[in-house]
Amino acid sequence: MSMQLNQADGGKTLVVQVSGKLIKADYEQFVPEFERLLQQHGKLRILFDMADFHGWDASAAWEDLKFDMRHFADIERIAMVGDKKWEHGMATFCKPFTRAALRYFDQTAAAEAHTWLAEA
Repeated sequence: MSMQLNQADGGKTLVVQVSGKLIKADYEQFVPEFERLLQQHGKLRILFDMADFHGWDASAAWEDLKFDMRHFADIERIAMVGDKKWEHGMATFCKPFTRAALRYFDQTAAAEAHTWLAEA
């Protein structure tokens, strides 16, 4: 599996660990879980951990765009944690697609990302 989901902070934070290349089936797992947590907690916070991440195939990229449009205002904060220059660039590219506060953290600052997400 290239996507693993875990809850943190009493369910208000969704930790999404991705590796390899995301495919459409990953979104079939992610979207219902996100929507379930959204129903329970209201706006969510996401830690997007990109250890060994290689991007999306075309169908997953389409699913990601649909998710972004549908949930534009449903996320409070997004912490993107990675170790590649293109991942840092992706964080900048993603900002117009969400109302969430979005920050990129290097893999060595993962603890800082968790702290930032938990701030009021």
